[in-house]
Amino acid sequence: MRAWRLDAPGPPEALTLHTIPVPEPLAGHALIRVDAFGINRSEMFTRRGDSPSVKLPRVLGIECTGRVEAAPETDLAPGTRVVAIMGGMGREYDGSYAEYVRVPRAHVFAVESSLDAPTLGALPEMFQTVHGSLTVGLGAAAGDVLLVRGGTSSIGLTTIALAKARGMRVLATTRAESKGQALRDAGADDVVIDTGRIATDVRARVPRGVDRVLELVGTATLKDSLACARPGGVVCMTGILGDAWTMADFAPMDDIPTGVRLTSYSGGSGDMDLAAFRDFVERVELGEISIKIARVLDFEDVVDAHRHMEESRGAGKLVVRVR
Repeated sequence: MRAWRLDAPGPPEALTLHTIPVPEPLAGHALIRVDAFGINRSEMFTRRGDSPSVKLPRVLGIECTGRVEAAPETDLAPGTRVVAIMGGMGREYDGSYAEYVRVPRAHVFAVESSLDAPTLGALPEMFQTVHGSLTVGLGAAAGDVLLVRGGTSSIGLTTIALAKARGMRVLATTRAESKGQALRDAGADDVVIDTGRIATDVRARVPRGVDRVLELVGTATLKDSLACARPGGVVCMTGILGDAWTMADFAPMDDIPTGVRLTSYSGGSGDMDLAAFRDFVERVELGEISIKIARVLDFEDVVDAHRHMEESRGAGKLVVRVR
């Protein structure tokens, strides 16, 4: 089979196409014939060398959709349409940047859907991250005012759509006025242009402060995001779009306003709510939730997909169609 492998950290061109053996079926695992997979920033970090625990060479890829080829000693029949996410895929063992991937059964989810492969392939990691952030990270509920900082990312756009479907008022940020319409199209009630310091602007719209903040930019804007929340509000850091992993001069007694709660979310496939995911897929099928796909690329174009992500060329999810 063909697979994109990373032999050493580097630029997008460090990913090279190889012909390697198809994984042998293994008890308790699903061998999946991959139809499509999403491109994720965590894979970009690994490719650049920011994931030292990942041993190379490695086929990257933490999610996919496809059909079960074989799944011995499991409940999955050959031909079952599935999605698979995380659980060490693309990190502890070879992942989905390939024509076939073998994944432990616990991280594989059967789903019936009329969606085409690229659309379904865009959903699993986005949904799991967004659903986990809204529930586990933020404890958000209908009626809450939610600020999505980093709104034009694929996670940001999906959060807007899912939060609106769950009855929240949503403010979303972008650094570029030209991307404001994409946020409104996703369902944002208000758009905030992110200058790096938006707390005053947010409080001009919500004087008491917002109930919940999903921080996707990361440490670069975290202090300012904390200032956007009301007492009793929650700020959850889920993303690192700003590429800064740590903070200098963070003084919790000064930087966390009294009563504001700071959390993070980096959950895995164990947090996947299959019933909620199937409902989400159905809402996408019906057009009740709109998913922004920035670009669908062919399997031969994985390097270009990584260039696109690194250069932040557009809003939405990048998906690779394998077949």
